Amino acid sequence: MTTTMRGLLPVRPSLPPGLDARAATILREVVEEYVASGEPVGSRTVARRLGLPLSPATIRNVMASLTEAGLLFAPHISAGRLPTEAGLRLFVDGLLQFGALSDEEQKVIDQSLEALGRSLQDTLSEASALLAGMSGAAGLVIAPKGEGGVKHIEFVALGSNRALVVLVGADGHVENRVIETPPGMPPSALVEAANYLNARAMGVSLGDLRRRVATDMEQDSTALDSLAAEVVESGLAIWNGGRAESGGTLIVRGQSRLLADVDGQERLLAIQSLFDRLEAQETMLRLLELVENSEGVRIFIGAESGLFGTTGMSVVMAPARNEANRIVGAIGVIGPTRINYGRVVPVVDYTARLLGDMLG
Repeated sequence: MTTTMRGLLPVRPSLPPGLDARAATILREVVEEYVASGEPVGSRTVARRLGLPLSPATIRNVMASLTEAGLLFAPHISAGRLPTEAGLRLFVDGLLQFGALSDEEQKVIDQSLEALGRSLQDTLSEASALLAGMSGAAGLVIAPKGEGGVKHIEFVALGSNRALVVLVGADGHVENRVIETPPGMPPSALVEAANYLNARAMGVSLGDLRRRVATDMEQDSTALDSLAAEVVESGLAIWNGGRAESGGTLIVRGQSRLLADVDGQERLLAIQSLFDRLEAQETMLRLLELVENSEGVRIFIGAESGLFGTTGMSVVMAPARNEANRIVGAIGVIGPTRINYGRVVPVVDYTARLLGDMLG
Protein backbone atom coordinates (compact mmCIF):
# COMPACT_ATOMS: atom_id res chain seq x y z
CA MET A 1 0.00 0.00 0.00
CA THR A 2 1.14 3.54 -0.64
CA THR A 3 0.11 6.94 0.57
CA THR A 4 -0.74 10.01 -1.45
CA MET A 5 -0.29 13.25 0.42
CA ARG A 6 -2.99 15.71 -0.56
CA GLY A 7 -1.93 19.15 0.61
CA LEU A 8 0.38 17.39 3.08
CA LEU A 9 -2.52 16.05 5.15
CA PRO A 10 -2.33 12.27 5.71
CA VAL A 11 -5.39 10.07 5.79
CA ARG A 12 -5.99 8.84 9.33
CA PRO A 13 -6.10 5.04 9.34
CA SER A 14 -7.93 2.88 11.82
CA LEU A 15 -5.64 1.15 14.29
CA PRO A 16 -5.25 -2.64 14.14
CA PRO A 17 -7.50 -4.60 16.51
CA GLY A 18 -6.39 -4.34 20.13
CA LEU A 19 -4.40 -1.12 19.66
CA ASP A 20 -5.72 2.03 21.30
CA ALA A 21 -4.65 5.67 21.29
CA ARG A 22 -1.97 5.01 23.91
CA ALA A 23 -0.45 2.28 21.75
CA ALA A 24 -0.51 4.64 18.77
CA THR A 25 1.27 7.31 20.82
CA ILE A 26 3.98 4.90 21.90
CA LEU A 27 4.41 3.65 18.33
CA ARG A 28 4.85 7.24 17.18
CA GLU A 29 7.52 7.87 19.84
CA VAL A 30 9.39 4.69 18.90
CA VAL A 31 9.42 5.63 15.23
CA GLU A 32 10.45 9.24 15.82
CA GLU A 33 13.30 8.17 18.11
CA TYR A 34 14.39 5.56 15.56
CA VAL A 35 14.33 8.17 12.78
CA ALA A 36 16.51 10.44 14.92
CA SER A 37 19.02 7.87 16.19
CA GLY A 38 18.84 4.80 13.95
CA GLU A 39 19.12 2.66 17.08
CA PRO A 40 16.68 0.24 18.76
CA VAL A 41 14.40 2.06 21.16
CA GLY A 42 13.84 0.89 24.75
CA SER A 43 10.94 1.50 27.10
CA ARG A 44 12.92 3.92 29.29
CA THR A 45 13.71 6.08 26.27
CA VAL A 46 10.02 6.16 25.33
CA ALA A 47 9.10 7.08 28.92
CA ARG A 48 11.53 10.03 28.85
CA ARG A 49 10.19 11.20 25.49
CA LEU A 50 6.56 11.02 26.62
CA GLY A 51 7.00 12.79 29.94
CA LEU A 52 3.79 11.10 31.10
CA PRO A 53 3.14 9.12 34.28
CA LEU A 54 3.65 5.78 32.51
CA SER A 55 6.16 3.33 33.94
CA PRO A 56 8.72 1.60 31.72
CA ALA A 57 6.99 -1.67 32.61
CA THR A 58 3.65 -0.40 31.24
CA ILE A 59 5.37 0.85 28.12
CA ARG A 60 7.14 -2.50 27.69
CA ASN A 61 3.78 -4.26 27.75
CA VAL A 62 2.40 -1.95 25.09
CA MET A 63 5.53 -2.40 22.96
CA ALA A 64 5.10 -6.16 23.30
CA SER A 65 1.55 -5.79 21.94
CA LEU A 66 2.87 -3.70 19.05
CA THR A 67 5.42 -6.42 18.36
CA GLU A 68 2.72 -9.10 18.33
CA ALA A 69 0.76 -6.92 15.88
CA GLY A 70 3.74 -6.88 13.52
CA LEU A 71 4.42 -3.16 13.94
CA LEU A 72 7.67 -3.48 15.95
CA PHE A 73 10.41 -6.08 16.13
CA ALA A 74 13.40 -6.82 18.35
CA PRO A 75 16.71 -7.10 16.47
CA HIS A 76 18.25 -8.82 19.51
CA ILE A 77 16.75 -10.59 22.51
CA SER A 78 17.76 -7.93 25.04
CA ALA A 79 17.60 -4.92 22.75
CA GLY A 80 14.91 -2.34 22.34
CA ARG A 81 12.46 -2.31 19.43
CA LEU A 82 12.56 -1.09 15.85
CA PRO A 83 9.55 -0.39 13.64
CA THR A 84 8.72 -2.87 10.89
CA GLU A 85 7.76 -1.62 7.44
CA ALA A 86 4.13 -2.11 8.50
CA GLY A 87 4.79 0.02 11.57
CA LEU A 88 6.39 2.73 9.46
CA ARG A 89 3.44 2.62 7.08
CA LEU A 90 0.96 3.11 9.93
CA PHE A 91 3.09 5.95 11.27
CA VAL A 92 3.29 7.70 7.88
CA ASP A 93 -0.40 7.22 7.10
CA GLY A 94 -1.81 8.62 10.29
CA LEU A 95 0.66 9.50 13.05
CA LEU A 96 3.19 11.65 11.24
CA GLN A 97 3.30 15.35 11.97
CA PHE A 98 4.59 17.27 8.96
CA GLY A 99 6.94 20.16 9.41
CA ALA A 100 6.35 23.38 7.50
CA LEU A 101 8.94 25.05 5.33
CA SER A 102 9.97 28.43 6.65
CA ASP A 103 9.96 31.49 4.44
CA GLU A 104 13.76 31.36 4.48
CA GLU A 105 13.80 27.72 3.31
CA GLN A 106 11.39 28.51 0.50
CA LYS A 107 13.61 31.41 -0.50
CA VAL A 108 16.65 29.11 -0.60
CA ILE A 109 14.82 26.68 -2.90
CA ASP A 110 13.54 29.50 -5.10
CA GLN A 111 17.00 31.00 -5.51
CA SER A 112 18.67 27.62 -6.08
CA LEU A 113 16.33 26.81 -8.95
CA GLU A 114 16.45 30.25 -10.56
CA ALA A 115 16.82 29.30 -14.22
CA LEU A 116 18.16 32.58 -15.61
CA GLY A 117 21.45 32.05 -17.42
CA ARG A 118 21.44 28.28 -16.91
CA SER A 119 20.56 25.33 -19.10
CA LEU A 120 17.60 23.12 -18.26
CA GLN A 121 19.99 20.25 -17.45
CA ASP A 122 21.95 22.41 -15.00
CA THR A 123 18.73 23.54 -13.32
CA LEU A 124 17.51 19.95 -12.91
CA SER A 125 20.89 18.86 -11.58
CA GLU A 126 20.74 21.68 -9.05
CA ALA A 127 17.24 20.55 -7.99
CA SER A 128 18.51 17.01 -7.40
CA ALA A 129 21.50 18.23 -5.39
CA LEU A 130 19.24 20.57 -3.42
CA LEU A 131 16.97 17.68 -2.43
CA ALA A 132 19.95 15.59 -1.41
CA GLY A 133 21.27 18.36 0.79
CA MET A 134 17.96 19.18 2.47
CA SER A 135 16.95 15.55 3.04
CA GLY A 136 20.27 13.94 3.91
CA ALA A 137 19.48 11.27 1.30
CA ALA A 138 19.77 10.94 -2.48
CA GLY A 139 17.83 13.39 -4.64
CA LEU A 140 16.04 12.19 -7.77
CA VAL A 141 14.81 14.35 -10.64
CA ILE A 142 13.27 12.97 -13.81
CA ALA A 143 13.61 15.48 -16.61
CA PRO A 144 10.68 16.23 -18.93
CA LYS A 145 9.44 13.25 -20.86
CA GLY A 146 10.20 14.83 -24.19
CA GLU A 147 6.59 15.60 -25.12
CA GLY A 148 7.19 19.33 -25.32
CA GLY A 149 6.29 21.26 -28.41
CA VAL A 150 8.14 20.86 -31.71
CA LYS A 151 9.59 24.12 -33.02
CA HIS A 152 11.24 23.04 -36.24
CA ILE A 153 12.13 19.95 -38.30
CA GLU A 154 14.74 19.86 -41.04
CA PHE A 155 16.08 17.18 -43.38
CA VAL A 156 19.72 17.35 -44.52
CA ALA A 157 20.95 15.11 -47.35
CA LEU A 158 23.98 13.00 -46.40
CA GLY A 159 24.42 11.01 -49.61
CA SER A 160 24.28 7.24 -50.08
CA ASN A 161 20.50 7.27 -49.69
CA ARG A 162 20.66 8.75 -46.20
CA ALA A 163 19.47 11.98 -44.60
CA LEU A 164 19.87 13.65 -41.20
CA VAL A 165 16.63 14.57 -39.41
CA VAL A 166 17.09 17.58 -37.13
CA LEU A 167 14.33 18.15 -34.57
CA VAL A 168 14.31 21.36 -32.53
CA GLY A 169 12.00 21.46 -29.52
CA ALA A 170 10.17 24.52 -28.26
CA ASP A 171 12.55 24.47 -25.27
CA GLY A 172 15.56 24.71 -27.62
CA HIS A 173 16.51 21.05 -27.21
CA VAL A 174 17.96 19.63 -30.45
CA GLU A 175 18.05 16.00 -31.51
CA ASN A 176 19.49 14.45 -34.67
CA ARG A 177 18.69 11.08 -36.24
CA VAL A 178 19.80 9.45 -39.51
CA ILE A 179 17.21 7.86 -41.81
CA GLU A 180 17.32 5.91 -45.05
CA THR A 181 15.88 7.76 -48.07
CA PRO A 182 14.34 6.33 -51.27
CA PRO A 183 16.82 5.66 -54.11
CA GLY A 184 16.99 8.50 -56.62
CA MET A 185 15.20 10.96 -54.36
CA PRO A 186 15.81 14.61 -55.41
CA PRO A 187 16.81 17.23 -52.79
CA SER A 188 13.49 18.98 -53.38
CA ALA A 189 11.68 16.05 -51.72
CA LEU A 190 13.51 16.75 -48.45
CA VAL A 191 12.53 20.41 -48.62
CA GLU A 192 8.91 19.47 -49.38
CA ALA A 193 8.81 17.00 -46.48
CA ALA A 194 10.23 19.57 -44.02
CA ASN A 195 7.83 22.30 -45.17
CA TYR A 196 4.88 19.95 -44.78
CA LEU A 197 5.84 18.97 -41.22
CA ASN A 198 6.73 22.49 -40.07
CA ALA A 199 3.38 23.83 -41.31
CA ARG A 200 1.67 21.34 -38.98
CA ALA A 201 4.03 21.35 -36.00
CA MET A 202 3.35 24.86 -34.61
CA GLY A 203 4.31 23.92 -31.05
CA VAL A 204 2.38 20.64 -30.84
CA SER A 205 4.03 17.60 -29.27
CA LEU A 206 5.80 15.07 -31.43
CA GLY A 207 3.14 12.53 -30.59
CA ASP A 208 0.36 14.88 -31.69
CA LEU A 209 2.25 15.70 -34.89
CA ARG A 210 2.62 12.02 -35.66
CA ARG A 211 -1.11 11.49 -35.16
CA ARG A 212 -1.99 14.46 -37.41
CA VAL A 213 0.22 13.15 -40.20
CA ALA A 214 -1.20 9.64 -39.87
CA THR A 215 -4.73 11.06 -40.24
CA ASP A 216 -3.72 13.09 -43.32
CA MET A 217 -2.17 10.05 -44.93
CA GLU A 218 -5.17 7.86 -44.20
CA GLN A 219 -7.37 10.48 -45.85
CA ASP A 220 -4.82 10.96 -48.67
CA SER A 221 -4.83 14.71 -48.01
CA THR A 222 -1.11 15.39 -47.64
CA ALA A 223 -0.64 16.84 -51.17
CA LEU A 224 2.84 15.28 -51.07
CA ASP A 225 4.42 13.29 -53.85
CA SER A 226 5.20 9.67 -53.00
CA LEU A 227 8.91 10.22 -52.28
CA ALA A 228 8.32 13.19 -49.94
CA ALA A 229 5.56 11.26 -48.17
CA GLU A 230 7.97 8.39 -47.60
CA VAL A 231 10.50 10.79 -46.11
CA VAL A 232 7.85 12.23 -43.77
CA GLU A 233 6.93 8.79 -42.53
CA SER A 234 10.56 7.79 -42.03
CA GLY A 235 11.39 11.07 -40.33
CA LEU A 236 8.65 10.63 -37.73
CA ALA A 237 9.04 6.89 -37.33
CA ILE A 238 12.70 7.27 -36.32
CA TRP A 239 11.48 8.68 -32.99
CA ASN A 240 9.15 5.76 -32.24
CA GLY A 241 10.22 4.46 -28.84
CA GLY A 242 12.57 7.42 -28.64
CA ARG A 243 12.20 11.02 -27.58
CA ALA A 244 8.43 11.22 -27.33
CA GLU A 245 7.95 7.93 -25.52
CA SER A 246 11.05 7.90 -23.35
CA GLY A 247 11.08 8.76 -19.68
CA GLY A 248 13.54 11.56 -20.23
CA THR A 249 16.63 11.70 -18.05
CA LEU A 250 16.98 10.55 -14.46
CA ILE A 251 19.36 12.75 -12.49
CA VAL A 252 20.56 11.38 -9.14
CA ARG A 253 22.67 13.34 -6.67
CA GLY A 254 23.88 12.35 -3.21
CA GLN A 255 24.24 8.62 -3.83
CA SER A 256 27.07 8.47 -1.31
CA ARG A 257 24.61 9.35 1.44
CA LEU A 258 22.97 5.94 0.91
CA LEU A 259 26.21 4.26 2.00
CA ALA A 260 26.57 6.21 5.25
CA ASP A 261 24.90 3.65 7.52
CA VAL A 262 25.66 0.51 5.52
CA ASP A 263 27.31 -2.32 7.44
CA GLY A 264 27.89 -5.83 6.16
CA GLN A 265 28.75 -7.15 2.73
CA GLU A 266 25.16 -8.18 1.98
CA ARG A 267 23.80 -4.68 2.54
CA LEU A 268 26.62 -3.17 0.50
CA LEU A 269 25.82 -5.45 -2.45
CA ALA A 270 22.13 -4.53 -2.13
CA ILE A 271 22.94 -0.81 -2.33
CA GLN A 272 25.21 -1.38 -5.32
CA SER A 273 22.34 -3.23 -6.99
CA LEU A 274 20.12 -0.22 -6.26
CA PHE A 275 22.61 2.05 -8.04
CA ASP A 276 22.51 -0.24 -11.07
CA ARG A 277 18.71 -0.12 -11.12
CA LEU A 278 18.69 3.67 -10.91
CA GLU A 279 20.72 3.78 -14.11
CA ALA A 280 18.22 1.57 -15.99
CA GLN A 281 15.66 3.22 -18.28
CA GLU A 282 12.91 0.89 -17.07
CA THR A 283 13.38 2.11 -13.49
CA MET A 284 12.95 5.70 -14.61
CA LEU A 285 9.76 4.84 -16.49
CA ARG A 286 8.43 2.93 -13.49
CA LEU A 287 9.09 5.89 -11.19
CA LEU A 288 7.03 8.06 -13.53
CA GLU A 289 4.24 5.48 -13.55
CA LEU A 290 4.19 5.47 -9.74
CA VAL A 291 3.36 9.18 -9.59
CA GLU A 292 1.46 9.81 -12.82
CA ASN A 293 -1.97 9.41 -11.18
CA SER A 294 -0.99 11.30 -8.07
CA GLU A 295 -1.85 14.90 -7.24
CA GLY A 296 0.73 15.15 -4.47
CA VAL A 297 3.59 13.42 -2.71
CA ARG A 298 3.64 9.64 -2.58
CA ILE A 299 5.62 7.61 -0.06
CA PHE A 300 6.79 4.07 -0.77
CA ILE A 301 8.34 2.26 2.18
CA GLY A 302 10.77 -0.59 1.66
CA ALA A 303 9.62 -3.00 -1.00
CA GLU A 304 6.29 -1.21 -1.67
CA SER A 305 7.48 0.45 -4.86
CA GLY A 306 8.48 -2.90 -6.33
CA LEU A 307 11.69 -1.29 -7.61
CA PHE A 308 14.46 -1.80 -5.13
CA GLY A 309 13.88 -5.22 -3.62
CA THR A 310 15.15 -5.71 -0.09
CA THR A 311 17.51 -2.75 0.06
CA GLY A 312 15.60 -1.26 3.00
CA MET A 313 15.02 2.01 1.19
CA SER A 314 12.04 4.34 1.01
CA VAL A 315 11.09 6.54 -1.93
CA VAL A 316 9.29 9.88 -1.60
CA MET A 317 8.15 11.11 -5.03
CA ALA A 318 5.91 13.81 -6.45
CA PRO A 319 4.93 14.68 -10.02
CA ALA A 320 5.92 18.04 -11.47
CA ARG A 321 2.84 19.34 -13.30
CA ASN A 322 2.51 22.36 -15.55
CA GLU A 323 -0.40 24.82 -15.65
CA ALA A 324 -2.37 22.38 -17.82
CA ASN A 325 -1.92 19.75 -15.07
CA ARG A 326 0.21 17.63 -17.40
CA ILE A 327 3.16 15.80 -15.87
CA VAL A 328 6.40 17.28 -17.19
CA GLY A 329 8.68 15.31 -14.89
CA ALA A 330 8.97 14.00 -11.35
CA ILE A 331 11.06 14.77 -8.30
CA GLY A 332 11.84 12.93 -5.12
CA VAL A 333 14.19 11.42 -2.59
CA ILE A 334 15.41 7.89 -1.95
CA GLY A 335 16.87 7.05 1.42
CA PRO A 336 16.79 4.58 4.30
CA THR A 337 13.39 3.66 5.73
CA ARG A 338 14.24 5.80 8.76
CA ILE A 339 14.33 8.91 6.57
CA ASN A 340 12.82 11.98 8.23
CA TYR A 341 9.46 11.85 6.43
CA GLY A 342 8.08 14.89 8.24
CA ARG A 343 10.97 16.96 6.89
CA VAL A 344 11.28 15.39 3.42
CA VAL A 345 7.61 15.46 2.35
CA PRO A 346 7.14 19.27 2.44
CA VAL A 347 10.53 19.78 0.74
CA VAL A 348 9.62 17.40 -2.10
CA ASP A 349 6.13 18.87 -2.38
CA TYR A 350 7.29 22.49 -2.63
CA THR A 351 10.17 21.72 -5.01
CA ALA A 352 7.92 19.65 -7.30
CA ARG A 353 5.38 22.49 -7.52
CA LEU A 354 8.13 25.00 -8.27
CA LEU A 355 9.72 22.75 -10.90
CA GLY A 356 6.32 22.18 -12.53
CA ASP A 357 5.83 25.94 -12.83
CA MET A 358 9.29 26.35 -14.33
CA LEU A 359 8.84 23.55 -16.87
CA GLY A 360 5.27 24.50 -17.76
